[in-house]
Amino acid sequence: MEESKIIQHFEGKTILITGSTGFLAKILLEKILRLQPNVNKLYLLMRASPKISVQQRLEEEVVGTELFRVLRKERGQDFDSIISSKVVAISGDVGYENLGIVDVQLRQQMWREIDVIVNSAATTKFDERYDIAYGINSLGAMHVQDFGTKCSKLEMLLHVSTAYVHGTKVGLMQEKPFRMGETLPGAKIPYLDIEAEKSVIQERLRFLQSQKLPEKEITRAMKDFGIQRAMLHGWPNTYVFTKAMGEMLLERSNKNCNVVIIRPTIITTTFKDPFHGWIEGLRTLDSIFVAYGKGKIKFFVGDPESVIDLVPGDMVVNCMIAAIASHSNPIDEKEGTRVYQIGSSRRNPVKYDELRWLMHRYLINNPLSDSCGKPIKIGPPIIMNTMASFHNYISFHYLPFVQMLGLANMICCNLFESSYTNAKRRISHAMRLADLYKPYLFSQSIFDDSNTETLRIRMRGSKIDTELFNFDPKCIMWDDYILNTHFLGIAKYVLNC
Repeated sequence: MEESKIIQHFEGKTILITGSTGFLAKILLEKILRLQPNVNKLYLLMRASPKISVQQRLEEEVVGTELFRVLRKERGQDFDSIISSKVVAISGDVGYENLGIVDVQLRQQMWREIDVIVNSAATTKFDERYDIAYGINSLGAMHVQDFGTKCSKLEMLLHVSTAYVHGTKVGLMQEKPFRMGETLPGAKIPYLDIEAEKSVIQERLRFLQSQKLPEKEITRAMKDFGIQRAMLHGWPNTYVFTKAMGEMLLERSNKNCNVVIIRPTIITTTFKDPFHGWIEGLRTLDSIFVAYGKGKIKFFVGDPESVIDLVPGDMVVNCMIAAIASHSNPIDEKEGTRVYQIGSSRRNPVKYDELRWLMHRYLINNPLSDSCGKPIKIGPPIIMNTMASFHNYISFHYLPFVQMLGLANMICCNLFESSYTNAKRRISHAMRLADLYKPYLFSQSIFDDSNTETLRIRMRGSKIDTELFNFDPKCIMWDDYILNTHFLGIAKYVLNC
């Protein structure tokens, strides 16, 4: 029987995974443990707190999740001993030098043992506080690389980024690393000084704190500040801006550290492995699906012809594993950092118009329930193909109603206070979703995956590797996957219905 060269590659390896309580990291961990029982060790970096230790987080948030049910069933009584012998939870934080690992002896042991580092630590909120996003997404990448340069056996560092570091550019987005200081079209400043951004953040925080503002107001101000700084340099939001800076910091100097960057597009539920439909939390456009299903919005803002680039989470992980197996060698200075974009827009695109009608079709047959358990009826999805039409719709249909309630509230001594507040919240919710997702709902980008296709071609010589580590989007039948896997997964694993 043919043996998998990729599985063989991981035998005896010691791997450090950051962001290990995240969606992709868990899928990666589960797959390695299930397919390669002879992996040497998996260090999982995670943050502890006064209330919960990293060991508790490992047990409750990682191996105790539904994702590990297949592995748990396969290994039976041996499952716990496998976890305890192979998986080591490490207290740390990528936002600090040496990854915040204070135990000197442990650091030195890791530097001696580690063969591969996978950096999947990130905050993925589009409007995260700028100081937090910069610390994790930007400086975090640099700290992980610096840690890697001290690892005597290190074969490679795989960094998980996002395809949307390209911002809102039009056309074919190439698999090229960013140059230090690079900005995007529309930037008001010709050069991005990452060190200066650090100073700007510190100055803004000092100013806000000097005003004796409540923490909630400081948080709101720092979120707005992140969006402002992102747009100043050509990016649409704090998330993609800070992820782009993280890539630049990796490019500043390879320092004999073999770097591969994976750029996934919009990550969705698992396609197949370890079972179909698994997901944690609402990811990107799923918020719109839930808001529509619960009757919070009755319309969709976006270009119906725009391509929504989706990719299942297990396919992203398969690409990551294949890249590790293919590039765990000393870096070729001429080639430099490798970039792999993993998505579907070039080889198997799905349009926004198709997606919204699939949402409607699913929710008609499988309505979500209100707080009383009654099915929520939805209407046909209205499309707003420009932001102007959206604002006009809001002004015509909703604002007069809110103004009327506000006047009634003043006259009737708070009689309509609840309705007034709820109406304002619904409008605010719709406006916020539209603003956050505007770059993706009106996207005119197609993500080149030539490097990724080359990686797929390398695997085609091995039938077993092609089957075990499939990341070819052409095999996805979107109607079937979205209706019978993705939406079902959201309902089951996120909404518990």
